[in-house]
Amino acid sequence: MKKVEYNLSVPVRGASICYDDCGQGEVPILFIHGFPFNKSSWATQIEYLKKQHRVIAYDIRGFGNSSSGDQEFSIALLADDLIQFMHQLDLSKAIVCGISMGGYILMNAVCRYPEKFKAIILCDTQCIADTAAVKDKRTEAIRQIEQGNLDDFSNQFLDKLFSPNNSDLSPATRLAVKHSMVTTAPEIVISGLTALKNRDAICTSLHRISIPTLIVCGSDDAVTPPQQSEFIHQKIVGSELYMIDKAGHLPNIEQSVAFNEAIDQFVSQLIGIPV
Repeated sequence: MKKVEYNLSVPVRGASICYDDCGQGEVPILFIHGFPFNKSSWATQIEYLKKQHRVIAYDIRGFGNSSSGDQEFSIALLADDLIQFMHQLDLSKAIVCGISMGGYILMNAVCRYPEKFKAIILCDTQCIADTAAVKDKRTEAIRQIEQGNLDDFSNQFLDKLFSPNNSDLSPATRLAVKHSMVTTAPEIVISGLTALKNRDAICTSLHRISIPTLIVCGSDDAVTPPQQSEFIHQKIVGSELYMIDKAGHLPNIEQSVAFNEAIDQFVSQLIGIPV
């Protein structure tokens, strides 16, 4: 019988990490959400993929129902969390998918712990560090949130997330995405922004990635433009690049059917399931 288990928790390096674990399969698919969201971002993917695969999605420390611990947030810390989380679940290898900040975490982890990954999926992410201008914008956002304006920050960020060419996007979808932002503790949003601002570029390490890699990007992503996905594609030899039309920074939500089919085809071909 295929298991369906939600909101489990496991200790990881001073934090309690909350996760969902559904379906069955020899090689699990593990999802890492972006900033400032939580594992609910992957609900549509879990529902679709659990029919043939074991699917796991977790809340990054501090986000969703995971506790934050007392360590200063950094991309390296969150990458180490990923590896320890996999160890706690006794996952010798996994296919791991990270979107946006989840992609930063995944690239950091796979470059340092390549033996833990069967394949990776990088969605709407980039390998460069923040420019000085982007760092200034993050500093301003931190100041805005410190002054009690998380709702204003969320509205401004929400306006950048979706494709202007998608007339089918429902108000309910926008509200659900905003809800996941405004229900995140302000201090966690600030910690996340700080980790993003201080991350190092990883582009020069990507040539070391030799496992199957799928790169997915919304064609209208204004947060991490498609050129960044194309650049990663050039750096990772043998990688596949898939653009999703009429999608912005969250194609897994905005164009979930196309996104799910791309993931399912990549994974099924990798592990030998007929598609």
